[in-house]
Amino acid sequence: MESSITPKVNKSCAGQQNTVVEEEEWKKKWEQKKIGFHKEQVHSLLRAHLDALLNNRKGLRIFFPLCGKAVDMKWLADMGHTITGVDVSEIGLKDFFAEQKLSYVEEAVPEITGAKVFKSASGNISLYCCSIYDFTRIPAKYDGIWDRGSLVAINPCDRERYAKAMLSLMEQNCCYLLVSVSYNPDLIEGPPFYVPNSVVEKLYGESCNIKLLETVDSLDERHRVWGLDYFDETIHLLSLKANTQ
Repeated sequence: MESSITPKVNKSCAGQQNTVVEEEEWKKKWEQKKIGFHKEQVHSLLRAHLDALLNNRKGLRIFFPLCGKAVDMKWLADMGHTITGVDVSEIGLKDFFAEQKLSYVEEAVPEITGAKVFKSASGNISLYCCSIYDFTRIPAKYDGIWDRGSLVAINPCDRERYAKAMLSLMEQNCCYLLVSVSYNPDLIEGPPFYVPNSVVEKLYGESCNIKLLETVDSLDERHRVWGLDYFDETIHLLSLKANTQ
């Protein structure tokens, strides 16, 4: 989930490291339908690098951190994969089922106080309403991860905690597609936050093999309004090194 919050003007690069977006602020944006990050179509980078995610495998368990109502979840579920998503916004999760015309049931989550899970009637899509960090209390691991804009939305001070959580969810053969963004961080505080390749390496390099797959120019009018003159998306493929679990 890429940030839905209009970034503030940044007076210094260090400002990004100190920016904190509270959970309630994210929820409020969903309530106000300020969700400019949402794409009506499957993300082009996922389409382009689907083979890297699937790696000649079928019937995968695929995880979506900060999933919102991403249409990518239905696309992969229709291929026969089992989808699990997590987001703090109940609105986004319910909107997903409504917009995809899927019936679902709502259940409590015994491992997490106050959390809910919304399960499709077909049983192949389960969306959890809770913190990504609390979600790791559930004993589950995944064959694939699609992180389109979760890392770039996480507060910079929480990145190491986030990476640790994501690593804990990876099966040994997991293929983790991670999309980061690059722009001039002197211009805005974020989110979305500037995440250079060096940060990806710092967070995951000890545990994962990291392959840069592609960098694309994703500048659009929204970014120009923010005052940016370039906005690139980079997709990496992460896979656990041997004997890391």
